[in-house]
Formats: sequence, C-alpha cells, structure tokens
Amino acid sequence: MNHLAALKEELCLEDRNQRDIRDYLMYLGYRDHYDEPNVIARAYACESLFVNHRKKVFINDLVVGSRFGLLADEYNVNEALLQKSAEIVRNYGQRTFLHNVDHYAPDYGWLLSEGIGGILEKISRSMKVHMDNQEKMVFLKSAEIAMSAFGKMIEQYGEAACEVAERAEAKQQEELLIAADICKKIRKEKPETFREALQFVWLTYIAFVYEGRYAMALGRMDQYLYPYYKRDLENGILTREDVKALMECTLYKIGEARYFGNDDVVNIAIGGIKADGGEGINELSYIILEAVRDCGIAGPNLSARLHSGMPDEFLDECLKVIGTGIGYPALMNDDVNIAALQRCGYELEDCRNYCMVGCIENFLPGQQPPWSDGRFNSPMYLELALNDGCSWQTGAQIGPHTGQISGIETMDDFLERLHIQMKAGAAEYMALFRNENDRFNRKNYMQPFLSALSASCIERGLDINDGGMKYPSAHAPGCMGIATMADSLAAIEQLVFTEKRITLSELRDALIADFEGYEDLQQALLEAPKYGNNDERADKYAVWYMGEHVRLFEDYRTPDGGRIYIAMASNVNNIPAGMEVAATADGRKCHEPLSDAASPMHGMDKKGPTATVLSTTKLDYTKAACGTVLNQKYSPSIFKDDEKRAKLAALIRVYFGRGGQEIQINSVSRETLIDAMEHPENYKSLVVRVSGFSALYITLDREVQEDILKRTEQA
Repeated sequence: MNHLAALKEELCLEDRNQRDIRDYLMYLGYRDHYDEPNVIARAYACESLFVNHRKKVFINDLVVGSRFGLLADEYNVNEALLQKSAEIVRNYGQRTFLHNVDHYAPDYGWLLSEGIGGILEKISRSMKVHMDNQEKMVFLKSAEIAMSAFGKMIEQYGEAACEVAERAEAKQQEELLIAADICKKIRKEKPETFREALQFVWLTYIAFVYEGRYAMALGRMDQYLYPYYKRDLENGILTREDVKALMECTLYKIGEARYFGNDDVVNIAIGGIKADGGEGINELSYIILEAVRDCGIAGPNLSARLHSGMPDEFLDECLKVIGTGIGYPALMNDDVNIAALQRCGYELEDCRNYCMVGCIENFLPGQQPPWSDGRFNSPMYLELALNDGCSWQTGAQIGPHTGQISGIETMDDFLERLHIQMKAGAAEYMALFRNENDRFNRKNYMQPFLSALSASCIERGLDINDGGMKYPSAHAPGCMGIATMADSLAAIEQLVFTEKRITLSELRDALIADFEGYEDLQQALLEAPKYGNNDERADKYAVWYMGEHVRLFEDYRTPDGGRIYIAMASNVNNIPAGMEVAATADGRKCHEPLSDAASPMHGMDKKGPTATVLSTTKLDYTKAACGTVLNQKYSPSIFKDDEKRAKLAALIRVYFGRGGQEIQINSVSRETLIDAMEHPENYKSLVVRVSGFSALYITLDREVQEDILKRTEQA
C-alpha cells in the first residue's frame, strides 16, 4: 500500500465525535490578558490557540499538521465553561469574510526566504525604527507574540511526530522522524529543502485553519517551491516520485474539512508566466496536476493559468485531470487577467504574479488585504423598470419612481429606465458595504498573525487592514444573471419594439401572472434570441451588461481606497437570487434559478460549443478584474479520446485567443448524475464542478444538483 492509500485509510478511522474547543483555547489567552491593549490580548488568544491544541500526527504522515486537534478535549472542559469561553470570544469579536478576514494568499516565496527567525528579526528591527510610536510598538509586539507562538507550534508538531514514531513500523518511523527533525529545524531556521519548504507552507495553512479562516489559498506552489525541487533533484536528495508522494499526502489532508461540516476551497495556481514575463510552467506544475488527480477529492481548488505560448502538453494534461470527473483545474487566461489587474493600477510585475483565492478571484499574493465580495441581483431591476420601482412580489417601493411603462416608446427609453433602477441599486449596495465595514474599528480588530506574515506590515508597523499592505483592499459585487438579463432584453426588443407583437403592458401582465393564461406568450419569449448561440440580437445585451456594471461601480472605492472589481461568478447564488426575482422576459418563471455566472442559460445554448465561444468572447473581460465563471459540460468520452481531446484543447485556445477569461468543465455524464440523485449510497466519492469550486455531488442541496443537471452537455 502506498503512502496516499495508507493515509486515506487512516483518516477514515479518525474519531470525529468530539467537541470543537477553539473558543476555549482562545479564552485561555484572553483570560490572562484582559487588562492588555486589545491587539495584545488577541495575540495571546492566538498564542493559546497555536500552542495548546493537541498536535495530531498520523502514523502515515509525510508532512505533519492536522485540523483534528480542535476536536481533542484533553482539558475535560464542561459545558458551562465552553459557554463562558464562547461568550468571551464573541465579545472580543472578529472580522468576517465581508470584513477582510480570509480568502487570502500570503507571499509564500518571501516567507520561505525569511523563515520564522528572519521574520522575528525584521519585527525587532522595525521596533527600533518605530520606538517613538506607541501604537505601532503595541502592534509589532502583538505580531511578535503571534509569530513566536507559530514557531512553538511547529516545534510541538515535531515532538508529536517523535511520539507517534515510537509505535510505528520501521518505514513509517523513519518518515516521522524526518518530519520531526524538519519541524525542529524550521522552528527557527529558514527552509532549505523541498520537504522543509512544503512542511513550512502546510503548517502555515494549518495555523490559518485553527484561527478559523476559510479559503486561504496556497498560491503559486509550482513557482515558490520549484527552486527547492530543482536543487533537491540535482543533489540527489529526492526523486520525482518522492516529491509527488509528498504533495499527495499533504494536499489530501485538505479533505479533513469535510469532517467539520464542509470542504475548504483552497485555491492553488499552477502554470502561467512568471513575474519577469518568462515561462512559468515547470515540472512541478505537472506533479501537482498528478497529485490532485490521485487525491480525487473536492479540494484543493486547482487553477491552471494558461497563455498563448504555453506547451500543448500542459493543456492536454489539464484536460486529462478534468476528465477524471473532479472538474478542476479551472482554466484561466493570463493575457486577460494580467491586463484586467493592470487596469486597476497595480504594477506589472505584481499583476504577472497573480494567483486565485476562493473560487476564481484574482489576487496579488502578499500585496493586498484579504478578499471580499457580495451579490448584486441584476435581473431584479428588470422588474423594477417595468413597474415604476415597485416589486411585484411584495408590493414594496424598493426602487426610484421612473414612470409608468406607457411612457416608454423605444428600447433606448427602456434601457435608460433600467439604468436608473440599477444605479440606485448599486448605490444601495455600496452604502450597505461601507456601513458594514465602518462598524469595525480597525484598531480593535487587528490580525496579529496574518499581519506578521507580511513584509510591508512589519516595516510599516501597521495591521494588514489598516494600511500595512502595498495595495489597499479590493471588493467585487458578484453580478447575477448575465444570460437572464441579455435574453430578457433581446426578447423585449424583438417582440415589443421590432415585431410589435405585444406591448410592454401586456408583457408586464404576463410576468405578474407568472405566465398563467399567457402560455403562448411565454413560448414566444422562450423562442426569442438567446445568448450563447452567436446571435448578435442577444449577444449585444451581454456586452451591454458588462459595460453597464462597469459604469455603475467604476467610481466607487473600498473604505481604504481600493478598487471595486466586476465579477460574474455567482457560486450557487443564482438559485437563491432567483427566489427574489419574479418571472422574466426570457420566459423564465417566478422563483426559478437565474442563469449561472457568465454562462448562457441552461439549455438555451443550442448551437454547440463553438457558437457559445463566439458569443461569450464578445465581452471585454479586461474590465472584470475579479474574474468570471463560464461553466461548460462535456461528454466523458471526449476526454478519453486523444483526437477529441485535442479538438477541445483547440476550442479552448480559440476561446482564450478571442479574450475569454475563464472556463471550467464538468465531465460527469447526465446519466451518472441522475443515478447519483436516485442512489446516493453508490456515489459517495463522486466529485463534480459546481460553480467556481468542486464538491461531493451527493452532499449538495437538491436545487444545486438539479441546476448542474440542467447544464447543456456538449458532445
């Protein structure tokens, strides 16, 4: 049995029926430092969390570090004390996703080059620079406490590995003792070998997990780990197979998250060009592809950066992995993403070094605060434009008065009223975003450990969310339903203003009635031009959609002065967003899901994948700095045939060459999905691409399963 198989088996046997004691561990730190400044108390809570959790090491570990220590109730804490702990932790409070707490990628290259000892030394030097600034000194002291605690945590994992080694068989014992020696070394010294570097990176991620952070990306692993890989191979320290085994046994443990309620969306970026503009695809890129294929779990969320000069082999290997059914890597276009980030004013070298956090969100590792986004329900404003700003479902006046539809004489008139409604909606969205963030006093919600991992935070003596980073924060409204909007506008123009088959009043009445008694009209709307078929009558409104959202959000900024990106990545929010929207002019009924992310409406892209590519690349995605999600589904047979796979690769090159930003592919057949819904017990390991992430199919809500099932399957 190889290491990965043995580790999989061991993880399945782990006891998961214990209490989560994170709050209690943090309480121990707060309890003894109530009279300290807020950020110092937070640092000691972090120290207690890092140092006091049980260091769970598996007998088959090659790289140690596990979130299962949170479930070890060695302290015999009773329910009353757990409630007391939760009360104290809740009172101190913490940032959330909307307030820039996670969805972040540190500059792992810098961390590895410094090591814990080097970072502590930089903190000490910064203290000397800022010794006359009490506020900065307090912050730097908190960073020192947190970083020292992280070093102690690493040392403890080494000690735990030694203890486990005592009851292990010879080969397992040898590997655990190697891991123990590595932990002892990197507790103070910077990593020098591939295994040391990987161990350091993994324990950094585990520290994030213990802090309760989600979707903390591992960034460009094939770039910052490659020098260690290359040197070890040249010196005969490791073989390619050794490195692959290390990657497998590390990345598989991302799957521990499912035992805590959900999978962790840990994005890893491979490929792309380097910061200096050179080719970034290397042997480690391929090894990571092979490792995630062999792990076969819903995470990590692998993203492959592609560019026009890449080798054909790399794209082919990506497609082979996608063809296993796991639905990743997602495929990203360097040419578009780099240009989109440059448009936001970032330096070219930083733009070239982008990675992704969470699902597909473009991010500059170690250069900006954690990511945040929200949901902007664009199709809802169609309803308001047709009803003078009033909701049909609730009767509430939620938009401005724009007049009765009897006064609309042209399509341009209707678009102007729609713009007024959407502009008011964008203003409300940004007001809520600002107000929510303004509630958080930056001095009372500092993040000592996360800030200590940033060179600029240390140099400036400032928190990661208080001016410590090179660039300010970025935020993106996730713009819902591009196809719902485009198809609806195309239908309105076609039936109302071009053919004059109906009036806007008749359309309004049909939508209010949810097409009851208007079935013929609904059919006519369904037969109107649809986005995704290379039909300019619909596609021009997708182009309008992009331009309109840029127009709406271009001049807004985050509370610290950062850019508002445009995102067309709905996750699964097209389903709840659809519950808020009445029937629409594309023929969709009330409460049905909206179109998915940047994709055509399910079942409406009827002219094949080439037409879909031609439609979706008419938009200027350099204006969408966050990223987009184009979900596609292809027959599994395509990925098993070299010639068909080559044709798909050619199509993807055309998509990217024409300016497409992102594409992700499901390769699980419709028949399999239906059978899995009917017999879930037979599909416990079935992974599918959802929207920006992959997941175990049988764990998804029925509505999400059906939404995936409805996607057009190309053959």
